[in-house]
Amino acid sequence: MEEIGFLGMGIMGKAMAMNLLRHGFKVSVWNRTLSKCDELKEHGASVGESPAAVIKKCKYTIGMLSDPAAALSVVFDKDGILEEICSGKGYIDMSTVDAETSSKISEAVQKKGGSFLEGPVSGSKKPAEDGQLVILAAGEKGLYDEILPAFDVLGKKSFFLGEVGNGAKMKLVVNMIMGSMMNAFSEGLVLADKSGLSPKTLLDVLDLGAIANPMFKMKGPSMIQNNYSPAFPLKHQQKDMRLALALGDENAVSMPVAAAANEVFKKARSTGLGDLDFSAVYEIFKATEPST
Repeated sequence: MEEIGFLGMGIMGKAMAMNLLRHGFKVSVWNRTLSKCDELKEHGASVGESPAAVIKKCKYTIGMLSDPAAALSVVFDKDGILEEICSGKGYIDMSTVDAETSSKISEAVQKKGGSFLEGPVSGSKKPAEDGQLVILAAGEKGLYDEILPAFDVLGKKSFFLGEVGNGAKMKLVVNMIMGSMMNAFSEGLVLADKSGLSPKTLLDVLDLGAIANPMFKMKGPSMIQNNYSPAFPLKHQQKDMRLALALGDENAVSMPVAAAANEVFKKARSTGLGDLDFSAVYEIFKATEPST
């Protein structure tokens, strides 16, 4: 397949680009802090000096940026994507953003003659490293079909959801549910502990019942050991809760559970937990319980 460009070497982007390299793809990478590309370079990637330079070199370029502002910046700023995107080139934005941001990028790329696909993913650092992401794509079906060999390396399943914006909306719904579940899970762990029960035994009981799920199984043991090494930073989870609540406002959907969860994530950010894993919200529940 053609060389693939990759913009954004954060936790997810780095793991995904490394996975492409391991599977024999030629990859050209860029990050705002270029030193973050060094490890990829050691594994055979070339490094572009700007998003525009990567777009110029590659037929297909993937973006995995931290938030809507960063996603827009690589497109519209100086030396951005729009300076080199043209007919025959495709841009795939896999960042988690709102539908409005995706639509704005899509319109600008298509106006220059390029093709656009949004492809946010469900999954964090470990699934990204293992090629086990779930890809939620929407936009130009032709580009989707062309980039599938790369998607098949990055993910265990790809969904094509139709028009631009649908991928962003699906991802926000998924992450809203995840954030709300993490709050309930944290609350339950604290309640078990304060009731004289073993949180470890609670994990075993949950894992054998109807609400067993990979998130509880993966995060629970680390949480009770106060280990919050970031697979998905809490600040990004809170950003996604905010965007999901805005989607709820647009569609007149009452979301009291998600709104309450968002407030706890905001409190966690305000106490300096934003760069830790989103499971660190557990610390807020522990801190608000009366001391014994």
